[in-house]
Amino acid sequence: MLTLNTELAHIQGINKRLQDGLKKLGLITVRDLVLHLPHRYDDFSSKASIGELAVGQTATVHARVSKIEMRRSFRRNMAIIEAVLEDRTGSVRAVWFNQPYIMRSLPVGTVGNFAGKITLSQASLYMSNPVYEPAYTETKHTDGLVPIYPETKGITSRGIRYLMHPILLALKEVPECVPADVFKKLKLPSFLEALRVLHMPESLEAVEPAKKRVALEDIFLLQLTNLQAKMKLAQEPAHAVPWTDAERDALLAELPFTLTGSQRTSLDEILTDMRHPHPMNRLLQGDVGSGKTVVIAVTALLAARHGYQTAILAPTETLARQHYRTLEKIFNRIVNEWSLNFALMTSAECRASYGEGLETDLPKARVINRIADGHIKIVVGTHALIQKGVSFPRLALVAVDEQHRFGVEQRAALTKRAADAHPALPHFLSMSATPIPRTLSLTIFGDLDLSIIDELPSGRKPIITKIVASTDRPKAHAFMRQEIKKGRQAFVICPRIEESEDKDNAAAIPNAWNDVKAVMQEYEKLAKEIFPDLKVAMLHGKMKSVEKAKVMEDFAKNKTNILVATSVIEVGVDVPNAVIMAIEDADRFGLAQLYQFRGRVGRSEHQSACLLFTANKSAVSRERLKALTTAKNGFELAEKDLAMRGPGEFLGRTQTGIPDIAMNALNNMELVKTAREAAARVLKEDKDLQQNPHLKERLTAFRKAVHLE
Repeated sequence: MLTLNTELAHIQGINKRLQDGLKKLGLITVRDLVLHLPHRYDDFSSKASIGELAVGQTATVHARVSKIEMRRSFRRNMAIIEAVLEDRTGSVRAVWFNQPYIMRSLPVGTVGNFAGKITLSQASLYMSNPVYEPAYTETKHTDGLVPIYPETKGITSRGIRYLMHPILLALKEVPECVPADVFKKLKLPSFLEALRVLHMPESLEAVEPAKKRVALEDIFLLQLTNLQAKMKLAQEPAHAVPWTDAERDALLAELPFTLTGSQRTSLDEILTDMRHPHPMNRLLQGDVGSGKTVVIAVTALLAARHGYQTAILAPTETLARQHYRTLEKIFNRIVNEWSLNFALMTSAECRASYGEGLETDLPKARVINRIADGHIKIVVGTHALIQKGVSFPRLALVAVDEQHRFGVEQRAALTKRAADAHPALPHFLSMSATPIPRTLSLTIFGDLDLSIIDELPSGRKPIITKIVASTDRPKAHAFMRQEIKKGRQAFVICPRIEESEDKDNAAAIPNAWNDVKAVMQEYEKLAKEIFPDLKVAMLHGKMKSVEKAKVMEDFAKNKTNILVATSVIEVGVDVPNAVIMAIEDADRFGLAQLYQFRGRVGRSEHQSACLLFTANKSAVSRERLKALTTAKNGFELAEKDLAMRGPGEFLGRTQTGIPDIAMNALNNMELVKTAREAAARVLKEDKDLQQNPHLKERLTAFRKAVHLE
């Protein structure tokens, strides 16, 4: 009996050569094949006689081949087959390119269906590369809606259709993963019915519900995965931090500002979780400059007050240094009063602070030893914290900034550093300034609790964002000079240069050096030609850590007027006096990255501006950049980005492994919520899925195929 788990190699008629071709498409089992879904449909439902054909029409004609011949193109030596098709109303030419076998397939006298688009050439009509079927066969390729599939060498859509039809008809029963009442409530077909509609549709109207049904399957499995992970984590032990309201209020009193409402709400959510003896797993989302670092600092200090350790991981040395300086600058007095020590540890720098402004550079081995003996309570660092030999005896909290930049293995490695010393798991807090739309948060980060900071600190002014055409460059430069003369500063960002942009040197110069060369050229131009009277500095990823630190320190102290940089300053740069962000070739960056760049300014009471330089005149590019100029906050921009690009591009299709049809349904809130509610109900009744072996098996296979990093 044929099932979804049947291997295609065991089906009669699928020879070794065909198997090899199918494997290239990742098709091993019947399930793989039936889930290899069409990416479009050719509509050949319009039947016409040859005398009725018109230019631009897509139609199927029933005709006889009255003449057929092959010739070769003079330049490319390509085989061109030209036939004359006749019916009782007239004749039309049909032309195929580079398909010499058609001479054997369609000898003169062949009667059949020919389907394709009608084109005009040299005052006469012809069909270009029409699909054909002899009259004596069942019409699979020239009648109605014909599915077109992703193909590979040796495996065409025509071949896939030949395989698909008999297999779908032979499948008599497919076990359901999603509870029947769920898809019936949404007025969706069964899984098998949906597959048959998608591969053999009678109308386009029936296709959309079928797509939803297949998407529901994957979203349901994804929600089961998330909820099971959440349930499993809730059974693990963690350090319960017994902080008090008085201790929290003492820390808040040290701040030179008052927390916004959403900052305070997020802080309370995190601290409440930290009191529990089971690990927190929370995502803190907030706009660039919304004050996530302060929330983390308060949490870490309260843990340290009770003898526990915190590891704060940042993706760049610049961002790690910023977090360290925030702790040192704002909480200096109370750190001394509470006798707490904290450290910075990157691959290039190790230092420790003891309060009252006392800090010192230390050898890395010394810092590692002081972490291991529990002397250092808070460690801010990069991947250096994950290296072998670093262990935390009382690690209560791991906070990861820009969490999508750290993989599961890296986070697991840090958790193991704690587990080696103590059986309790640390509380885990992810932070991100890249806002994720609500539907995607529920799906992709469904195992995390969510805290959102959606307000900017009081006194901040909205950043004026303008698209600058090439002709307006002189005006933009004049504006920059005007602001700098007022005592302000400016960033200039250059994009990475692709190989095709440097044709003479592309093969010899690594991409990283292409990147440097772009910045160097802009630096030279600004320093010598446009702003020779101002102080211009340069920053890029190939510079040594010490050099980068010096450049940033000088810029922070206003010793430099303009900083020309690559995306190395995308995160972690906090210079309140910088009020201009000028981005070269802005169309080459993603919206989320542009938003990060823009967030480097607007960090003081001064009016800031973001200038998007572009020579690209395409409507799509302009629409994307315009979204940045009109969005009021990062969450609104994320929703616009999602609407324009779709979830696949927004998340990165290759980074998740989620099937396209499910990926495209991720912004359907009704589908996501229904799937999550159904998953919660199933697990409530059968948490280990012992009563549903089929679902358990599918879930195991799904987890192997999908990863959410």
